[in-house]
Amino acid sequence: MRLTLASATLILAATPLWAQPTTVTDFAGREVTVDLPVDRVLLGEGRQLYVVAALDKEAPFQRVVGWRDDLKKNDPGTWAAYKAKWPDADALPTFGGVKDGTFDIEQAVTLKPDVVMMNIVARTSTEESGAVEKLAAAGIPVVYVDFREKPMQNTEPSLRLIGQLFDRAQVAEDLIAFRKEVLDDTAKRLASVSDRPVVFVERAGGYSDDCCMSFGDENFGRMVEMAGGTNMARDIIPATFGTVNPEQIIAADPAQIVVTGGEWESSAPGGAWVGMGPGSDMDKARDKLAALMQRPAFTGVKAVQDGNVHAIWHQFYNSPYQFAAVQQLGKWLHPEAFADVDPSATMQAFHEKFLPVGYQPGLFVSLKGE
Repeated sequence: MRLTLASATLILAATPLWAQPTTVTDFAGREVTVDLPVDRVLLGEGRQLYVVAALDKEAPFQRVVGWRDDLKKNDPGTWAAYKAKWPDADALPTFGGVKDGTFDIEQAVTLKPDVVMMNIVARTSTEESGAVEKLAAAGIPVVYVDFREKPMQNTEPSLRLIGQLFDRAQVAEDLIAFRKEVLDDTAKRLASVSDRPVVFVERAGGYSDDCCMSFGDENFGRMVEMAGGTNMARDIIPATFGTVNPEQIIAADPAQIVVTGGEWESSAPGGAWVGMGPGSDMDKARDKLAALMQRPAFTGVKAVQDGNVHAIWHQFYNSPYQFAAVQQLGKWLHPEAFADVDPSATMQAFHEKFLPVGYQPGLFVSLKGE
């Protein structure tokens, strides 16, 4: 009996007295019971730090017990800024992805998270591997969020869900309000604009030798439409992501071309990709962007002839920051309507209000110059 009481005392001591079992609905439509607020979180994607840092501005790693290594690999500029301020974060356990079979369930269990946050894109692999059931057997719930598959639809409710998990509902609402204000202003500026130029968005141009990955009617494809353009691949790619062939680009003769780029040296060393991200060298990025336009799919296309070729930070596609991407796209497509708008200043204001690190330029570049 004494042993039982002692064990119960330890359990109570390890559990916050205010934690309440709460049922939430995630973005797989699953009802999941989680003890709220959560104090120990395992991030199924490192780039979820974009949200976590906004909700826990003073101590962005205070809840993180482990995370996937994609932020370090795919956004070294952001990681460098956080590492400089919180060097101990470099010691956080890292793991691979469920989709590529490198997610270590036993490691996840030993970290004792209150919840595992997964991107909805990992759902099929997570379920097929039995990870959800194995984690549930250890008392660890999995919650799916979405900033990637249908970000223009799911970003705001994903923010609300994570705000609920963290007991940061008001901060989440403030972030949503900032985002909405920028998007509403963009829509207002475009209300009287009738011209909707055809835009081709190349996803991660130069990352591989293949041409050309793009977007259907979501993600950057939807952002183009919200910015007053016509997404060239809208009727070609039925899903969020897909590929178009060079002949389709030549036939469409887009008036504007936007290439998404990132600092991918760790995953595609020496590639032709356009280096974009916080602190990136824009002169080098512009040179690489110009080189990509020498490929057969683009030579002779109207956008190239007119110099209406741009590159934008790839990570807008998987973060709550899409408002700035829509604003910049609007400025490229309709410069007169956005003459007094500075998307870099918008991002700087967002950083000052919500994020614990300063804004660094490097997210937008154009062959015409800025």
